[in-house]
Amino acid sequence: MSTNQTAATVVAHMMQHDLFSQWLGIEVIQIKEGYSKIKITVRKEMMNGLGIVHGGIAFSLADSAFAFACNNRNNLSVALDTSINFLKPVHVGDVLIAEAKELHNGRSTGLYHIQIYNQNDHLVAQFKGTCYRTGKSIIS
Repeated sequence: MSTNQTAATVVAHMMQHDLFSQWLGIEVIQIKEGYSKIKITVRKEMMNGLGIVHGGIAFSLADSAFAFACNNRNNLSVALDTSINFLKPVHVGDVLIAEAKELHNGRSTGLYHIQIYNQNDHLVAQFKGTCYRTGKSIIS
């Protein structure tokens, strides 16, 4: 199995068991080793009390993209540190695309940058995540 086939198989397994990503309505667009691109369409139940989408939605989308990118070598990895910058408001009906790119792939840690764009190609948020690699397999 090629590295990208392994990556796609691992992410398919993760999505099958990830009820929260399913609830978000995540659609996987592209998976490559150390990379993921996913999208969601924002729904009304994702709104906060100020009339914009709750920041946790963008964070969760980025976190899922991060998880798919850092785990897709079949080395179970968990978040050590994450941060997000919200750049533009998000509204109901917006389509958000999160793209996770690997900056560092170490033996025990990895560093990823995730950018979230809306359907107008406007950058709405940036996320950075550091993961710890456990050395355990996700799928056998």
